[in-house]
Amino acid sequence: MQTLNRWERAIERWEESLLAKVVRSEPVELLGALKRECDSHAVVCGPTRVVVPNVYDVELADTVHEELTRRGCQVGQELTDQLVRHAEDKGYEWAGPLTVHVSRSGRVPNGRYRVAGRPMAHIRADTFADAPA
Repeated sequence: MQTLNRWERAIERWEESLLAKVVRSEPVELLGALKRECDSHAVVCGPTRVVVPNVYDVELADTVHEELTRRGCQVGQELTDQLVRHAEDKGYEWAGPLTVHVSRSGRVPNGRYRVAGRPMAHIRADTFADAPA
């Protein structure tokens, strides 16, 4: 199992470095943060069912937001597409329709971005227990 984990990490690093060469580093860092947020909130509902939050809020510092929009980068769409691929690779199910909100914020703690994931307000955890596995 450790060998598979090492291979998976190596492939993820390769993918991130390739993406960094194409779109510079900020979207790659955001993507990594989104993937970690998704993985850390995964809920195992059965042997073959893992549900993850479907709403992600990305707050960008003013300077980061300006830089990305000046480059013409479609940050929200790119992050959504990459997060869909990540979920497909991991076999995750969304708690509803996937949404990535990208907004500008002057109070981001690390000075660049903040990422938070949550299920939609009308989604309750007890509904997953009744669902067939």
